[in-house]
Amino acid sequence: MKFSKRRGTNISGNGTILPIDDALSQEVSTVIREGEFAELAHILTDHPELGTARIVDERDVQRTLLHMATDWPGRFPSVAKTIALLVKAGADVNAGVIKPGGDSPETPLHWAASCDDVAAIDALLDHGANIEAPGAVITNGTAMSDAVVFSKWKAARRLVERGAETTFWQAAALGLLDRVEAHYGRKPTPTPADITNAFWHACRGGHRATAEYLQALGADVCQVGPDGHTALQLAEKGGDPALIRWLREKEFDA
Repeated sequence: MKFSKRRGTNISGNGTILPIDDALSQEVSTVIREGEFAELAHILTDHPELGTARIVDERDVQRTLLHMATDWPGRFPSVAKTIALLVKAGADVNAGVIKPGGDSPETPLHWAASCDDVAAIDALLDHGANIEAPGAVITNGTAMSDAVVFSKWKAARRLVERGAETTFWQAAALGLLDRVEAHYGRKPTPTPADITNAFWHACRGGHRATAEYLQALGADVCQVGPDGHTALQLAEKGGDPALIRWLREKEFDA
């Protein structure tokens, strides 16, 4: 592959900014997505400023090359090597996306979680990514929030294995009953709305034991969740016969 020598634009001392349709942006994006590790090393040698550069799209959203390595759909070939090389070139594993208005400054770890990309999660954490950094879409929470919101269960469980904390509803969604019980025992005690929300997530994740515990605390089994579905409808999508039968009985009794 022959690399372009076109340079980015330096804006107000914020480093190299390249438009997404720039030839160099497209080249480095292709190299990252295809896992061409040796070619990436060459382009970073020719353009050392790319290690800390940002790519800006038509919506004025700025992302780093680490974001490109963890972008949808993720799980690109050689992603761990790519991440290591970018970090060596100066990339900040904790850099957030920059958006107009400043909302949802997701880090590369958030994006890796959103893609269920366990290899990228491990590589980022191994290179110092903050597992509790805020910035998730919808909640502005940690990477765990993105993993659970988007039902990326492999990513969520790896984050737990790597030491991530979980909120009440996140623990419920993962069926971590010990964590759910611990949250309920803290002050302030979860509200009825919190309990119902956690119940809904437990059913979404297919965890009957956790759902039973939360129902016993007073969860509303008929409540429509944030995506417009009841717990039973989500369980039916999940296909767990025992959970479905139990929820049908509880809805009938409600």
